[in-house]
Amino acid sequence: MTMVTIRQLRYFQALGETLHFGRAAKRLNISQPALSGQIAQMEAEMQSALFARGPAGVCLTADGELVAERVRRILAEVRELESLADRSAGLLGKRLRVGMIATVAPYLLPRLLASLAREYPKLECQVRESVTARLIGDLRNGEIDCAVAALPLDYADVETIPLFEDPFHLAVPAREAAALAGPVPVEELAARRMILLEEGHCMRAQALDVCRTAGDSDLAGLAATSLTTILRMVAGGLGSTLLPEIAIADEARSDDIAILPIEAPAPHRQLVLVFRPTSARRRDLEAFAEIICRSVGKPCTGAA
Repeated sequence: MTMVTIRQLRYFQALGETLHFGRAAKRLNISQPALSGQIAQMEAEMQSALFARGPAGVCLTADGELVAERVRRILAEVRELESLADRSAGLLGKRLRVGMIATVAPYLLPRLLASLAREYPKLECQVRESVTARLIGDLRNGEIDCAVAALPLDYADVETIPLFEDPFHLAVPAREAAALAGPVPVEELAARRMILLEEGHCMRAQALDVCRTAGDSDLAGLAATSLTTILRMVAGGLGSTLLPEIAIADEARSDDIAILPIEAPAPHRQLVLVFRPTSARRRDLEAFAEIICRSVGKPCTGAA
């Protein structure tokens, strides 16, 4: 009697996510006939068609949908078992797969990687940048070990370690800065034309919350996928934006932009390290959280 193998489960997951034999085979770095053969063997073992084939690709059958959720959980647990082997190398001694939201990664990574190279030279840090929802999906699937994200997180199946508060500043065209001397009152945001990130970025929701606190802000009919692009719009006089403090050193180099503090208590975002409650690497994650904070010179709000 044969049994469904871990390899078949991984192949099933890849096909279930791509819904295309060619793309799934490419992701797995195998031939398409090899993938087809393994899926056929899995279906024969389970005595059920898991995929419906069609000219445009495949889709999960009703049985396939039931199997997919269980496969996700099984493979997440398998990856947890694999991470136990990583612990034999000592604290942060082998590999850590990290996700980061796009409004953190470009500014944190250079400092963080330099700190890791000094303090944990044996660590292999693999980084994936994306939006929060996608990173949580990757975390659930066991594809990453943790993620740096911002609160609030409306997910019941994850845990967090608080990192640090990241205050917002107001970025305005340089020619408008003289009229805003001193810390800017939050109410001033209601009088400004604000440019925000596109839908899907958590900082868009955070900025909208700040704008609502200020009053009925004039939101520009403009959006972008990165802070860098938004600041080019600000430099061109198209509006203003909120800039997290962690980004100032990298983004405030243009003479056409002025970065102004906001009057206390300044609005801010709380950054956290997100992980699965079942993770066997809590000590590693706590150490990783501490070095993240040290790398940017911030006290770790999760420290005892």
